[in-house]
Order: sequence, then C-alpha cells, then structure tokens
Amino acid sequence: MKNLINRLRGVERDIIQQPVAESDGPYYEPQANEVEIFEAAYKKRLPVMLKGPTGCGKTRFLEYMAWRLKRPLVTVSCHEDLTSSDLVGRFLLEGDQTVWQDGPLTRAVKAGAIAYLDEIVEARTDSTVIIHPLTDHRRQLPLEKRGMEIEAHEDFMLVISYNPGYQTVLKDLKPSTKQRFIGINFDYPREEIELKIIRNEAPDLNPELVAKLVAAGRKARALKDHGLEEATSTRALVYAAQIMSTGLDPLEACRVALVNPITDDPELMEALMEIFKAHFS
Repeated sequence: MKNLINRLRGVERDIIQQPVAESDGPYYEPQANEVEIFEAAYKKRLPVMLKGPTGCGKTRFLEYMAWRLKRPLVTVSCHEDLTSSDLVGRFLLEGDQTVWQDGPLTRAVKAGAIAYLDEIVEARTDSTVIIHPLTDHRRQLPLEKRGMEIEAHEDFMLVISYNPGYQTVLKDLKPSTKQRFIGINFDYPREEIELKIIRNEAPDLNPELVAKLVAAGRKARALKDHGLEEATSTRALVYAAQIMSTGLDPLEACRVALVNPITDDPELMEALMEIFKAHFS
C-alpha cells in the first residue's frame, strides 16, 4: 500500500486544472509560429509532441495554450516507476468492497481535457504503449483490467514532451510512437525575447541588471559543449533575476541559481563564475 501511495504521489499534478479567467492568463512570449501550429493541431485533435531542452518554456507554452483554447489541463510528470495503471486507473479496496478509480489519463479522456505527459521518455515502456490507440483515428483508451475501451471526448487532446538532449539507447521514444505525433521543436529564446521574459518575471529588477544577466547567461550557455551536461536555461535566468530583485548580490544570485544547480565540477564552476564576474564586477 505504501508503494502504491508513493506512485500516486508521483502523478499528483494530474488534478484537472480548469482554465483560468482571461485576465489571469499565463504569460508566454512566442518564439516563432508554435501557437499557430498548436491551434491547427487542436482543430483536428491531432496529438502533439513538444521537443526541447529543459527550462526553455515547453510547459509554460502548454499552460498558455490550454488557457487560450479554454480547455482544462491534466499534467502528469513521468518517471521510471510510472505504470500504465498509474495512468489509466486501478481497482482499490474500500472497506470490504473493490472499487475502480480512474487514473489521470482516463479522467482527461472523459472530461475532454488536454492531457500532458511531461518527459515521456522517463516512463516505462508499457506506459507509452497504452497511449497508441489515442493517437490515431480510434481515439480510444483501453482499460484492460475492466475489459473495456472508452471513447475520447470530442475535445480531448494528447500532448507529450521530452528533451532530445537526454536521448540514449535505453531512454528514447520508439519511432512507431514518435510518428504518431505532430512535432514542435523548442529552443532557448532569442536574446530580445529572453530579455522580455526576464523583465516580465522579475519586474522589480533594474533593467541594466536584466541586460547583464541575459548577456552573461547566454555566454555561459556556450559551455554546454565544453563539459556541462546542462545549459543555462531561461528558467534558471528567471530564478536568478527574481532572487537578485530581493537585493541579493548579483554574483551570489548567479552562483546559487546558475552555477551550483548544474555542476559540481570545480573547474566548470570557476569557469562559469568568471563569466558572471566579467559582467557584474
């Protein structure tokens, strides 16, 4: 029972999030034509795959699109212990009775929500196979333990995401799965867009410091090909700006938000700090 509870906690973000009021829409700065592509896919209820590095805005984009399309959003953070039962549901004991409890994917299918499987490659193979009937003309979800299939609500849409930078032989989507989706590629925003994002997320920060932070972050991003496993993300820059806006020393803000989280290698840490010192000293 304890293991079951832990697995359920792993998908605790699956609660259906109703679209927010128009005035409270999530902030998103388009990078190209991704909004138009997603809207076109939604009109035909085609499944969508979001590809891009961590922290580049994939999840924020989907939250924005759910708001824009006025659809509820169900988000599942995939992990290696996620089973098909965690997604579709299972029988549970309640007193002396056995009752069926729908999983997050089943609830999304029934409610006509947008189901978002975040970092799909982290899930077990049986979890990815279960979505195949939802991605073609059938639009059905098999509930094998109940011996039935449920038809997807007419407004249901399936979206998955993953980071191609983490692809390995053992952790990658099968071609037979990939080709079932419309693919939208994401990358870190252009400099002028990244400036807008940081200014919006940290409005109290001095514009001069914002400009220095973005310039330094983009310079640090170049170290991705020289030993760093992960690049300086837009999300990390937002964190640095927000903590900097409290009055924390800029260099210390860069250290705790942009250096310490992404590497433990002393030489790489020093190289990163040299970049930030050059911009803030």
